[in-house]
Amino acid sequence: MDMDWLQDFLTLARERHFSRAAESRHVSQPAFSRRIRALEDWAGTSLFERGSQGATLTAAGEALAPVAEAVVGSLGRARRDIQAIGAQNGGEIAIAATHALSFTFFPGWIRRHLRLDAFGALSLVSDSMEGCERIMLAGEVDFLLCYDHEKQEGLFSDERFESLVIGTDRLIAVCAPDAQGRALFTLADRRGKTLSYSQSSGLGRILAVHAAAQGGDMASEPLLTSHLAATLMTMAREGHGIAWLPVTLAADDLDNARLVRAGDAAADVPLQIKLFRPSTRRSAAAERLWADLVSGQGVPQRQAAASDTGSTSSSPRAPLR
Repeated sequence: MDMDWLQDFLTLARERHFSRAAESRHVSQPAFSRRIRALEDWAGTSLFERGSQGATLTAAGEALAPVAEAVVGSLGRARRDIQAIGAQNGGEIAIAATHALSFTFFPGWIRRHLRLDAFGALSLVSDSMEGCERIMLAGEVDFLLCYDHEKQEGLFSDERFESLVIGTDRLIAVCAPDAQGRALFTLADRRGKTLSYSQSSGLGRILAVHAAAQGGDMASEPLLTSHLAATLMTMAREGHGIAWLPVTLAADDLDNARLVRAGDAAADVPLQIKLFRPSTRRSAAAERLWADLVSGQGVPQRQAAASDTGSTSSSPRAPLR
């Protein structure tokens, strides 16, 4: 028995669709299907009815569901309790960061602003926004590094969390160039197929919030969806359509003309790079890090007052080449 099988089982029971469940678990659909089959082999019976409308629990699956939830929940709580004990006695700091920021922003930010030898060991968990939210709410990390938008209200928009704006970026529409170096597709004539973010992506949510604030729709005909900005960048580079990418991620491709703008600068979407933390006290190392950041950047935002106070930090800007 592999514990991942139970988590796969619960995800499929919730999503009722193999492809959505596989995406939520960040594995390919064939691999996900094999793991569900392995669980059914272990149980000795079918747990799902497969049909044109998706997957539904069999009677055996219905019986397993509450047991699986209890087992996964109990082990998760035990893991968090053990980690909390270790964190109080040790110097490790755990940070969850969305995939794009893990690749583009985090390494330089750490180098510029943090003295790792002063704060102890550092653990970075890279995941989709949905995944980062889940482990942050579960108390498994000390901080969450993610993109945000001034109009967006997320799971951390209440008094239980604080945040600092530690950088800025922009989402821009890009695509591959034609033989003359012009954009293959443009936002203006809507010829381009849109390469879209999935529901688990924070950038997808930001695009939707920005579009609603502008009173329009930023998408044309979705050709492909993914929670990974890097995947959309590759597809755009190969000439499949228009992708909305952070400038910091697309900068090298833009500099080397592998990608070009598909719209003018007026269409850009402003991004904040935020560091969130729970308001409750964390380990000594995490508290030292937060105090150091606050002393250098201003007073942290209490999320309940964020809409009234605006940004409360003087934010170093990420390079926007």
